[in-house]
Amino acid sequence: MRRRLSIAYLASILFVVSCSEHKAESVTESTFKVTSPIQTDTTIYMEYVAQIHSANHIELRSQEKGYLQKIFVDEGQFVKKGQLMFKLLPSIYEAEVAKARAELNFAEIEFKNTKGLAENNVVSTSELAMAKAKLDKAKAELQLAQTHLDFTEIRAPFDGIMDKFQTRLGSLVDEGELLTSLSDNSKMWVYFNVAESEYLDYIKKVKSKEKQKVFLQMANKEIFETTGYVETIEADFNNETGNIAFRASFPNPKGILRHGETGNIMMPIKLKNAIIIPQKSTFDVLDKKYVYKVDEKGVITSSQITIAQEISHLYVVASGLKPSDKILLEGLGKVKNNEKIKFNYVSLVKEMAEIKNIHAE
Repeated sequence: MRRRLSIAYLASILFVVSCSEHKAESVTESTFKVTSPIQTDTTIYMEYVAQIHSANHIELRSQEKGYLQKIFVDEGQFVKKGQLMFKLLPSIYEAEVAKARAELNFAEIEFKNTKGLAENNVVSTSELAMAKAKLDKAKAELQLAQTHLDFTEIRAPFDGIMDKFQTRLGSLVDEGELLTSLSDNSKMWVYFNVAESEYLDYIKKVKSKEKQKVFLQMANKEIFETTGYVETIEADFNNETGNIAFRASFPNPKGILRHGETGNIMMPIKLKNAIIIPQKSTFDVLDKKYVYKVDEKGVITSSQITIAQEISHLYVVASGLKPSDKILLEGLGKVKNNEKIKFNYVSLVKEMAEIKNIHAE
């Protein structure tokens, strides 16, 4: 009986060992996907953090001192050019206008009388000239008084959107005090900083009369509906950051963009004969990036590459790969350097389509 049990036990051990060996053999003999880089003309997008400003954004300040008598608009309201927005108490300035008008009337009468006397040679021409000078002075003083009175009414200098009020109804406003801000958002200026090396590449690629097309990614990651163009580049580099400021202009017909928003500028860069591989076919060692190259016998060797640009799930390779190279597509964590593997060659074009479909779901 014991002999039968021992034989049965031994048989079970052999069965387990056999299964384990079979399992190990199946892992060792796994078949991996291998592919080659794609070489093609493509467009990548350089991204820059951007600040959005109204092309015309100003502060509205009082040009006279006085009590704020009336407010005719509201915060966030769209106003038209010339629309009355604020009014200061005009009593003092109305009195000054009345005084200046009375003095002008007196000067006009005096000038007429002097002119009549001069024509009859009763008074000299110098006295007539003096009367004429008094008349001109009275006219100027009336014009000045009227200007001060006009300054008690603050009107919109252009079409735009009101910002918040900086003072309240009934407040004593000093000359030059800030009342609010006004933004014309029909056209937006978007500022972004470009590194020196990228600036030099830009200058080489963009013709002097050609405007660079750019796109604006808003804070919600959506692309703004209208296309922008780089209009100006500042004169000097920032010595602390090594960057130079660019300004792009965007039409804003629906008023979606507002002064002070942020976003990302996406500048398209066309690449000829770019070498492209999936990001999943690479691995990192410290700060360097590698792929596994596969020779005709199936032996894999790690090879360092440099990345020119990162696209969604893809890399544009600057150096380290040729279109004829074969690289391990997936399963990088299951192999070791200089190991021999079994592989099936797959088209990267097909694989990229599958990646796109997976991430679209």
